[in-house]
Amino acid sequence: MEKPIYQSLKTQQKEGNKMIALLIDPDKVDEASLESILAKAKEAVVDLILVGGSLLTDGDLGKTIQSIKSQSTLPIILFPGSVSQISTQADGILYLSLLSSRNAEMIIGQQITAAPYLRKTNLEVISTAYLLVDSGKQTTASYMSNSNPIPANKPEIAASTALAGTYFGMDIIYLDGGSGAEKPVPAEMISKVKDYTEQLLFVGGGVNTIKKAKDAFTAGADIVVVGNRIEEDPNFLIELGNLKNSINN
Repeated sequence: MEKPIYQSLKTQQKEGNKMIALLIDPDKVDEASLESILAKAKEAVVDLILVGGSLLTDGDLGKTIQSIKSQSTLPIILFPGSVSQISTQADGILYLSLLSSRNAEMIIGQQITAAPYLRKTNLEVISTAYLLVDSGKQTTASYMSNSNPIPANKPEIAASTALAGTYFGMDIIYLDGGSGAEKPVPAEMISKVKDYTEQLLFVGGGVNTIKKAKDAFTAGADIVVVGNRIEEDPNFLIELGNLKNSINN
């Protein structure tokens, strides 16, 4: 199966370019805020948009994707918290396996449930080793998945788990502190994971300052994911775009 979005990101990685992913939670945006965020995303030359959340309540996944598509040409990738967060209106999906967990339902159970449905869609399915990292407090992701995050001071556990994902043939390693994380994924952990795998490395959760984003890129993140800070201040995307340009140029 061809994976044009993944291959495009992989090409950027091979060329040594850093990238930005904008995470949009349908529960946390309305038409006005989404318009502002997407305008800043275009100005900042964001590379892709992730849509989803650990738990969707009032938000409408389909309408959010439609609104994004009417205002942006960026690839839209689903970042699902459960099998209920699948929409054929997106361009692709991170096929997440929570490898840091010991909860079989989050490692393979929901993936089996989703597989026959995904087979009938045109979504680009991108296999992803998803690792939750302790961020200083319990997040929605850790609570909903009923799993313990990797301790922040145990980079060797993260690296070994990421390596297992590589051996499983997964396309992406995703280190995440979770939505609303108090602390970002430690640079030492990012660096250790990068030493163990050449897969595309996504890092998110708690990246709410330029210094934290720079630290993540410097440690080895290929793609920094931002969400909560953008909901509060869309202009932060412009600062991130400037950081990316300064690193890539």
